[in-house]
Amino acid sequence: MDNSEKASFQAGQAKGQAQEKSSQMLEKAKDSAQSAKESLQEAGQQAQAKAQGACDAVKDSINK
Repeated sequence: MDNSEKASFQAGQAKGQAQEKSSQMLEKAKDSAQSAKESLQEAGQQAQAKAQGACDAVKDSINK
């Protein structure tokens, strides 16, 4: 293997490693985004439940 082939091989290896690293980072970002989405959905459901509870409390106090 001459220097040119060796350099080409090493460049190919570096490119492959960079692609793998980028793929791993993208996967982590997707996982983080999914986790954030689930947290926001849960917070929204809790807020909705609290608002419903407040509405029910107002209705109960008016109907007494």
